Amino acid sequence: MSGPRTSLEQWHCFLAVVDEGSYARAAEVLHKSQSAVTYTIQKMEEQLGVSVFEIRGRKAELTEAGQMLYRRGRALIDEALRLEKSAKSVAAGWEPQLRIVCDTLFPSGVMLDCLDDLSTHCPNTRIECIESVLSGAEEALLERRCDVAITGIVPPGFLGDHLMRIKFMAVAKHDHPLHLLGRELDYRDLRPFRQIVVRDSGVRRQRDSGWLDAAQRLTVSRMDTSINAVSRGVGFAWLPAVAMRDELASGLIKPLPMVEGGERHADLFLILPNRDLAGAAALRSEAFIKTAVANLVC
Repeated sequence: MSGPRTSLEQWHCFLAVVDEGSYARAAEVLHKSQSAVTYTIQKMEEQLGVSVFEIRGRKAELTEAGQMLYRRGRALIDEALRLEKSAKSVAAGWEPQLRIVCDTLFPSGVMLDCLDDLSTHCPNTRIECIESVLSGAEEALLERRCDVAITGIVPPGFLGDHLMRIKFMAVAKHDHPLHLLGRELDYRDLRPFRQIVVRDSGVRRQRDSGWLDAAQRLTVSRMDTSINAVSRGVGFAWLPAVAMRDELASGLIKPLPMVEGGERHADLFLILPNRDLAGAAALRSEAFIKTAVANLVC
């Protein structure tokens, strides 16, 4: 396979002539003689077999082919600059890719703010953030498919820092038949009605967290879908209070008056699978997440 006949230096010179408007000004910017710039462009035209400039009056203007090559050349130089920056980032300790697995119980707004800050501090690191439910993050840790994990399950062989405690509440739409009973409820009252459950995103060890063996079950894959289903009166569910603040405040969703078990709690942990091998981006993401949680008003 033969390599390109032209060089990045030639393309850089060509772009400078166009951007500066003349060979003379391009030579000043490039710190070259005007004759060297002229020779570089002529050599480039010879190698490409096409004229990039044509003389109109006293001014050299781009040909139609030159206009197309300018656009492609600009993209080529920009990509070369990005490549150099990426190499410098890797040399400085920034990973080329960072994989974060985050339990859906973690507030999405907080995570988005952290990802925004992280993108600013390490712009050449490609960040992938995967949402998980129940054993999904645990599975990703065990299979070494993540660099950072926020999970409610710390698998054997891993250590995690406690991030936050999430409060779950048994809730239903304000006009759901369970609310119309007008009394305290126990699990026997709930069983005849449809329960909304969020599906475990893990594959190997799927869990049914909070399932009451109700008469009907609707399983969804996203927490916001579960909240939307309860808001529409489709069924009842245990939902995280932090994720349904607006619905609770408006009265659209109301807590069920349970005799017991109306509230549950789940803990979230932050895990770096191998701290000794963690790169700068993983360590920076850990710091951003911890700071964001410390400043979070629940």
